[in-house]
Amino acid sequence: MSEKTPGTGPIDQGIVEDLGGIAVIRGGGHQRQWNGIQYLQGMSAKNVGSKGLSINVATVPPGGIAYAHIHDGYEVMLFVVQGRVKHTFGENLEQEVINEAGDFIYIKPGVPHEVFNIGEEELVVFVARSAADEWDKIINYPSRYRPAEGPGR
Repeated sequence: MSEKTPGTGPIDQGIVEDLGGIAVIRGGGHQRQWNGIQYLQGMSAKNVGSKGLSINVATVPPGGIAYAHIHDGYEVMLFVVQGRVKHTFGENLEQEVINEAGDFIYIKPGVPHEVFNIGEEELVVFVARSAADEWDKIINYPSRYRPAEGPGR
């Protein structure tokens, strides 16, 4: 359960406009991926030097899953911009909640959860984290949907 899922895609420092007290990324930056989710580059300690906050926009294709994971020691707040999402959560992922565009969601630190796009369109979610290091403190949680990893995969 302590295994982490690495993100892919570089942080492009060149798109950050540092205006001396305000930093800007126009258009959200290049797309990156983590755990089956596409993200705009967004802002974090890695590109704007934030100390305790990161933000992003996540996109999950129809039928897509963000495999079960835990946020280790930080809070997450979501705003569903477009689509329908199901979170299974808690011990053994036995609980579930369904949300749609316009809903806000709060995930406490340490709560196991798995994310499913149950709509017919892309799921688009604004993501705010009380951690500045993005995916560094995310721990995998057992999921029957996560593809097996190993040699040749």
